[in-house]
Amino acid sequence: MSTLLDVRDLKTHFFTKRGVVKAVDGISFTVETGQTIGIVGESGCGKSVTALSIMGLIRLPGKVVGGEILYYRNGEILDLSKLHPQGKQMRSIRGNEIAMIFQEPMTSMNPLFTIGTQIMESIILHQHLNKNKAREKAIEMLHKVGIPLPEQRVDEYPHQLSGGMLQRAMIAMALSCHPSLLIADEPTTALDVTIQAQVLDLIMNLRNEFKTSILMITHDLGIVAGLADEVIVMYLGRAIEKSNVYNVFHDPKHPYTQGLMDSVPSITESQKKLKFIDGVVPHLLDVPLGCGFEPRCSKAMEICKKSAPLLKEMTPDHWVACWLYQEG
Repeated sequence: MSTLLDVRDLKTHFFTKRGVVKAVDGISFTVETGQTIGIVGESGCGKSVTALSIMGLIRLPGKVVGGEILYYRNGEILDLSKLHPQGKQMRSIRGNEIAMIFQEPMTSMNPLFTIGTQIMESIILHQHLNKNKAREKAIEMLHKVGIPLPEQRVDEYPHQLSGGMLQRAMIAMALSCHPSLLIADEPTTALDVTIQAQVLDLIMNLRNEFKTSILMITHDLGIVAGLADEVIVMYLGRAIEKSNVYNVFHDPKHPYTQGLMDSVPSITESQKKLKFIDGVVPHLLDVPLGCGFEPRCSKAMEICKKSAPLLKEMTPDHWVACWLYQEG
């Protein structure tokens, strides 16, 4: 495999009247060609902001203030964080070589335009096809994602499709230009479990067909266990553990990761009471001085209150940011 995307020490902050919100505070990871990376964590930990930073979609008062987003493109390396969000070079990449499936398809699609028009817009812009050819391509993509009667659906509006069909249409739009990287931000939100399974199967089948790398952002550990090659656990804008999917699920090191795993109900063991992590995620304007997880951690030590641990490799390909595993 070859490197497709290399995110190095990315920092995205929001400058509000009440202070600086460090939504992403120094995350690093690499996406290889054909690889699926899962980013997990509670709401507000910085998963979606990481994705929007890669896409160049951070709006004021937010700003990428540090780090690099290196995209390896046809023998050249581009730092996406340095490109103008509306510049020609970034627009040639966004939606074409790097595409994104957003959380809520009902709010992400324009209700004033038909499904076909919105898919065709990307095809005409990036693949330079005429309107008739773009329409044929849109119908073909709707057929690929399993939408029945695609010749009819292409002329329908978003409100005329169910949630599952609308999510499929958004996947069709994202994959219409055969991107190198697909960012899926909570792709099964608000869908029932049957449709969730269908959508995930669809994404993986299309990944195999188009050889697309996937950055899967979710809070659903089951999705990550079934689809991801590598897993990144985020908390308060930082990566606190990352490794291959087997290590994270069978030998979690960080107390937060252990808590996430313990909170998943077991189908093989009887439990009278579901386990949970004490406390709540601190407000991003009031982040603890040391380790962000210290107020909720049952294994916290004095040093955890004073200094934040760095992400270090404990065993081959298993990185953890926790004082339990670091000298001093």
